[in-house]
Amino acid sequence: MTALAAFGLGLATALVLLIVVWFVQLFTRDASLVDVVWSASLGVIALEYALVGDSPVTGRFLMAVLALAWSLRLAGYLAVRMKGASEDSRYAAARESWGARANVYMLGFFILQAVIAAVLSLPFLVIAYMDTGPSLITAGVAILVWFVSVVGEGTADAQLKAFKDQPENRGQVCRQGLWYYSRHPNYFFESLHWVTYVVLAIGASYWWATLASPVLMALLLLKISGIPTIEGRDASEKRQGHDEYVRTTNAFFPWPPRD
Repeated sequence: MTALAAFGLGLATALVLLIVVWFVQLFTRDASLVDVVWSASLGVIALEYALVGDSPVTGRFLMAVLALAWSLRLAGYLAVRMKGASEDSRYAAARESWGARANVYMLGFFILQAVIAAVLSLPFLVIAYMDTGPSLITAGVAILVWFVSVVGEGTADAQLKAFKDQPENRGQVCRQGLWYYSRHPNYFFESLHWVTYVVLAIGASYWWATLASPVLMALLLLKISGIPTIEGRDASEKRQGHDEYVRTTNAFFPWPPRD
């Protein structure tokens, strides 16, 4: 299978999965499932590319293992978080603002999510079709970046959950652990994760294409669907100490807070 055909397969996979979720939300009136399936779809695409690609098997195997492990951890975490919870506030607000056309607009949004998944998966495609496998050094560095990013994101998620599980912290800003150094450490490590495949693809003819993923992910989280949706709330919805937290703590890169 050519690389272009493989990309079409990856895009089709994401479209089918997210359109199925769209049909599900027509009955449940809860679009939160899209986050779980979207995360899982990236791992599925990585596996597809690894199976149909023609690069040396070691590189394809390593890429698929790393991508699947990241994907399943994130999808599992999101699935547990949404269990028993009401629809994510982002989708509830969108549904309310869209009114009678909510279902149509939601379909368009899900299709856009599928396209983004296909674009983010470009490093998987580059690795699956590179002429030679990664060297021992690049593979080692890639694994190190992956380990730091996945453990960092998992730690941030666990720390936030532990904080929210304490009744006395209700309505408070979490400033514990990694959240002391960054307002969104999970987003930082999520973006860092995509650097894994930039390193793993070193030496590929289209290596430059892999840079799109960490840049796109950082852009989405910093400017579009991440921080703006969380920190753009009305003052009445902000947690106690939020404004001080914003003033003293970096939004993205972990760093000691300012005085």
